[in-house]
Amino acid sequence: MDMLPEPAVPATRARTYGGNRAFHNFFNDFSHIQDPNLRRRLALSEIDKIPFGSYHLRAIAVAGIGFFLDSYDIFAINLITTLLGVVFWQGPPETAKNGYGGNYGTLPTPVSTTLKASTSAGIVVGQLLFGWLADVFGRRRMYGIELGIIVVATFASTLVAPSQSMSFTGLMTFWRVVMGVGIGGDYPLSSVITSEFAPTRWRGAMMAAVFSMQGFGQLIAAIVALIVTAAFKDAYHGAPNVASCDYICQTAADRSWRIIVGVGAVPACFALYYRITIPETPRYTFEIAKDVEKADADIKAYVASKSEGEVDEVKRARMKRVASPALNVPAASWPDLFSYFKQWRNAKMLIGTTLSWFFLDLAFYGLGLNNSIVLHAIGYASGKTLYEQLYNNAIGTIILTVAGSLPGYWTAIFTIDTIGRKPLQVFGFIFLTIIFCILGFCYRHLNQGAMLALYVIAQFFFNWGPNTTTFIVPGECYPTRYRSSGHGLSAAMGKIGAIIAQVVSIPLLSKDSPADCTGDSCSPWLGRLMQIFALFMLCGTFVSLLIPETKGVTLEELAGEEPTSYNAGRNGSIVVAPKKWWNLFSGGQPAGFFYPRAAKGNWGKAQRMGIMTSPELAAQQAQEMRNSPKKWRRNRGGSEDTDHYDFESTSSTTGIVGGGNARQMGEANRSQGGVFPGWGAGWGRIDRGGNPTSVENIGLQDVGNLLR
Repeated sequence: MDMLPEPAVPATRARTYGGNRAFHNFFNDFSHIQDPNLRRRLALSEIDKIPFGSYHLRAIAVAGIGFFLDSYDIFAINLITTLLGVVFWQGPPETAKNGYGGNYGTLPTPVSTTLKASTSAGIVVGQLLFGWLADVFGRRRMYGIELGIIVVATFASTLVAPSQSMSFTGLMTFWRVVMGVGIGGDYPLSSVITSEFAPTRWRGAMMAAVFSMQGFGQLIAAIVALIVTAAFKDAYHGAPNVASCDYICQTAADRSWRIIVGVGAVPACFALYYRITIPETPRYTFEIAKDVEKADADIKAYVASKSEGEVDEVKRARMKRVASPALNVPAASWPDLFSYFKQWRNAKMLIGTTLSWFFLDLAFYGLGLNNSIVLHAIGYASGKTLYEQLYNNAIGTIILTVAGSLPGYWTAIFTIDTIGRKPLQVFGFIFLTIIFCILGFCYRHLNQGAMLALYVIAQFFFNWGPNTTTFIVPGECYPTRYRSSGHGLSAAMGKIGAIIAQVVSIPLLSKDSPADCTGDSCSPWLGRLMQIFALFMLCGTFVSLLIPETKGVTLEELAGEEPTSYNAGRNGSIVVAPKKWWNLFSGGQPAGFFYPRAAKGNWGKAQRMGIMTSPELAAQQAQEMRNSPKKWRRNRGGSEDTDHYDFESTSSTTGIVGGGNARQMGEANRSQGGVFPGWGAGWGRIDRGGNPTSVENIGLQDVGNLLR
C-alpha cells in the first residue's frame, strides 16, 4: 500500500521570477487557483512568512516620517511657550491691546492650556474620522491626505500674527486643531498599513519602529531649538528674564519660534509622494473590496516599488463576479458590528485597548507637553539670563530623549516580538506606578540629580512599555473590516486623556506659585500631580489584563479564523502551545529575534500522516521519533530560496512534517511550477521564513475546510 504511485501527474507550467528572491512571487504560484478562499489564505500565508526585506524598510520609512512630524509638532510647543510669551504677552497689564500683551512676557495659563489641548482635540477628530474612512474607502485613498493636512497647517502656523479683528490665540488654536486632524489620521493609517504588510514574525518590531520615530521627532525639535537659540545668542544674552526682553530680543524670539515650528514640515514634503503611491494593502483588497486579482497585482506592485499593479481586466471582472459571493469573509455592517462586539472576547478587547491608552496618555501627555515646567522645577531649565534658560530647556529635553525615550523605543523594537505585547504593557505600567509613587511621596526629599534620574527612567518605561504597545495591539487584534476604526477609537480615547491631562496638569503646576520663584518653588504641587499619575498608572495595569497577546499569531487567526497547516512555519515555531487558563500572559507564539526551535515534549502533536500511510507503521515510527534524540540541522544549501530546518530522523514514508528529503521535494515542486501535490498533500514543512514552494504546506483537511 505504501508503494502505490501517484494517481495523476500534474501538468508542468512555466514560471517566472520577478527578481525579488525574498518574496517568492506567490502570485505566479497561486494565480491558477480558482477558489477565492483557498487562494486568499495561501497568498496571505506567504505574506506572513516572508523574511525581512527592503520593501519592509521602505514601508517603515514612509509610515515613520508621519510620526516624526506628529511628534515634532506636538512636543515643539514645549520649546516655544517661553518665546510666545516674550513676543505676544510682553509688558505690564495696562499695555494689553487687541488680545495680546500685558503679562510681563509670560504666556497666560489659559492660553497655554488652549494651545496644548487644541492639538489633542483635533487629533481625536482625525483618529475617529480617518479610522472610519480607511475601513470604508481603503487605506491607500486616505494615506497621504492626512500628511498633506499636517504640512499645510504647520506652515500656516508659522505665519500666524494678531490683528485688530483676530487674536494670536484664536488663529494659533485654529491651525493647531487643523494640524491635529491630520496627526490623528496618521495614527490608524500608519499602524494598520504597517501591520497588514508585515510578516508575522517581525510585525511588532516593524510597528514599533514606525512608532519610534516619535522619539526622533522630539530629539530633532530640541536640536533645532538649541541651534536657533545659539544663533540669536547676542539678542537673548542682554535680558536677565522674560520681562526684560527689549525690541531686539522680541524680534529674535519671534523669528526663533517660527523657524522651530516650520522646520518640522520640511521632511514631510518629501514623504508625500511615497504616501500617495503606496499600493492598497492585500488584506483590504481581499476581504473588503473582494478583488482577488487586484490583491495579487498590488502585492507585486508593492515589491516592485510601484503605486498600482497591472491586472487583466477581463480576468479581474470574471474572478470578482465569482469571488464576491464566494469569499467566506463577513462584510462590515451595523448588525455585524454589534454581533461582533457583543461577544465578551471581543468586547473586553475593545475595553482593554481603549482604557489602557486613556490612562497612559493622562500621564504621558500630562508630563510630555509640560516638560519645560517639570525641567524648570527640578533645576534643568533655569538660568541667569534668557539665553541660559532657553539653552538649558533645549539641553534638558535632549537629555530626556537620548537617555530615556530613544533607548525605550529601541528596546521595545528588539523585544516586543519575543517578550510579547501584554507583558511589556502590564509590567511597564507597574514600574511607572512605582516611579511616580517615589516622585510623588518623596518629592521634598529628592535632590535634583535623583529627580532627573527618576524622570529619565520614567521616560524609558513609558516607551519600553505602554506607550508603544497601546499603539501596536489595536492595529493587530481587530478583523480587517474594523481594524482601522478600532485603532482610531482606541487612539481617540488616549487623546481624550491627553486633553484632560492638560486641563488638570497646567493649573496644578502653576498653583500657589510665587511671583519671583526659582526651581521647585515655582511648582509646589508637582508632587501631588505625580501621585495622581501613579493612580492612573495603577488603573492602566488592571485594564491591560484585558488585551490579548498578539505576538507570532497571524492577523487572520486573531480575527477568529482557524489556523492552517501551510501557515505553521510563519515564525519558526513547530507547534502551537496550549493556552493556560490560569496564566494571564498566555497566548501568542514564539516570534521575533529569539524564539525556541520547538516546544519541548510536543513533537508528536505536530506530526501528520500521509493519506497512503499504514496506521500501524505511522504509529510505530511516531513512537520511535518520540523516543529518539532530536537532532537539528540547518539547511542552507545553494538554492536561492531555501532556508529552513529539517529533522534528520524524519521518514518521508510517514508524511510527518519536515522530512530529510524536504529539499529534494522543494526542487521537484519548483520544476513543476508550484502546482498542487498529489498523495503527499498531508505533508507540511518546518521553515524559518524561507521560500520553498508554498503548496507543500497544504493539508487535505485545510483544502476540504475551505472548499466546503
